[in-house]
Amino acid sequence: MERMRRAGLAVWLAHQSAARLVRPGVTTAELNEAIRKTFAAYDAVPLFLNYPGPTPFPAESCISVNEELVHGIPGQRRLREGDAVSIDTGCRIAGWCGDAAYTHAIGMLAPVNQKLLDLTLATLNLAIEKMQTARRWSEVAMAMAANVEKSGFHVVTSMVGHGIGREMHEVPQVPNYVDEEWLEEGDFELRPGIVLAIEPMVNVGTGELFCLEDGWTQIAADRSFAAHFEHTVAITRDGIRRLTGPPEEHEMEQMPDWLGPRESWLVW
Repeated sequence: MERMRRAGLAVWLAHQSAARLVRPGVTTAELNEAIRKTFAAYDAVPLFLNYPGPTPFPAESCISVNEELVHGIPGQRRLREGDAVSIDTGCRIAGWCGDAAYTHAIGMLAPVNQKLLDLTLATLNLAIEKMQTARRWSEVAMAMAANVEKSGFHVVTSMVGHGIGREMHEVPQVPNYVDEEWLEEGDFELRPGIVLAIEPMVNVGTGELFCLEDGWTQIAADRSFAAHFEHTVAITRDGIRRLTGPPEEHEMEQMPDWLGPRESWLVW
């Protein structure tokens, strides 16, 4: 876990570097470039670049805008006031991985879309809090789904979180909902030593997705707004630790000058 923390902290720093640029007029390619430079500075291997699929994924991060939920390809699209942009990225350092995502509001969002972002982040935090007392993942997943459903929004059930360690995607699958088949075959005990990438994915109008012609970008079927937040989270004997969370006091000496004062950080 300490080795994974090195990767997790690099992922957190990559998110900080991108967050400093998030504003109207910036291209998604510029956000990806900030992430690329951060990983290069820490000798971190990007997990997403060349990830196998219909074609190898062409960037260090997935950047998805508005109705795009996940796996958006960075390019020349410029962000506009009222957009929401999800940045998802991960890296490997010395053989161990970290993975995290954050959805940013660009200026003022329509109230329903701002509520979506707030609710999805709250659902991630609820899951991490629930892990401190839950004995099995199903208890956490039920709480996550209930939190989304009472809002009137929709959990995406075709995408799930995952175990993470030496590889980005490891067992077990970590859903944000519960169904009977998964309860019988996929539920698992929460115990020290487990590390999970927890990532609630929520749409305003439907839980259904379809893939764009690029073979990667997954969008809400009704083109309503989508949101995605993620942390790599470890269960330790001393409690729950966000491995992709902000630096602790003893880690502050490792922080680059450009990060600035703590009050300027994106913290989640």
